[in-house]
Amino acid sequence: MSNLVKFAGAGLPSVQTISTALKALTTNAPGTGAAILKMDRTGHWIFGADQTEVESDSRWAVNPFSFIHGFIAWADGSVAGEVMVSVTEPLPDVGPAPAASDKGWEPQVGMMLQCISGEDTGLECRFTATSVGGKKAVQELAIALAHQVDKDPAKPVPVVVLKKDHYQHKSYGRIYTPVFEVVEWVSLNGPEREPGEDDDKDDEPAPAPARRTRR
Repeated sequence: MSNLVKFAGAGLPSVQTISTALKALTTNAPGTGAAILKMDRTGHWIFGADQTEVESDSRWAVNPFSFIHGFIAWADGSVAGEVMVSVTEPLPDVGPAPAASDKGWEPQVGMMLQCISGEDTGLECRFTATSVGGKKAVQELAIALAHQVDKDPAKPVPVVVLKKDHYQHKSYGRIYTPVFEVVEWVSLNGPEREPGEDDDKDDEPAPAPARRTRR
C-alpha cells in the first residue's frame, strides 16, 4: 500500500464544517508521539529531539482537521502547562496560570503535518507557535484552507514547502519567521499518482537514509 498521507477516518467532522472555524483563527488565538517541528533562531527548519534539519525541497501535507488553538505556559524553557483544543471549539477556559510560569498563559496555535517526499516521507510532526510571526503563518494557511474548502471541498489538504521570511528587530537583529508555501491541494487520500506509476514500487524496501545535519 502507498505510504502517501491519508487523513480520512472515522470520527472526523465533514470537510465543510472546518471552513468557518478556520476563518475564525485570528490573533485571539493533537499528536501524541509526533515529532516537534520548529524553526530555529538561524532560520532553519528542524524536527525531533536530535534537531534534524528538514530537507529544503521536501513537501508536507497539512491535516485540515488538526488545527488547534489554546494556551501554553513556560517555566525556564519547559512547558509548565498547555491546554489546546480544536479550532472547531471555543478557546478553553484555563483559569490561573501555573505558579512557576514565566509569563503566564500565552495564546498558541498549531497543526499537524506529514512529510510526503524525500527521506522523511511518512514522518508526522506537530507545529505550534506563540510568536507573532509563527501565529501569522498558521493563520494565513488556515484562511487559505478555508477558502479552498469553500471552492473545492474535494481537495482540502494543503501540500506545503517549508520556507522562511525575516524582519530586522532594532534590538535583536534579524528575526526569522516561518512560511508555509502551498504548492498543491490534494484529496484526503493524498496526491494522485502520475500516469504509469507502478504500484509495486510501494513494496520495495526504501534505501537507508543518509545522515543529515543535526543543529
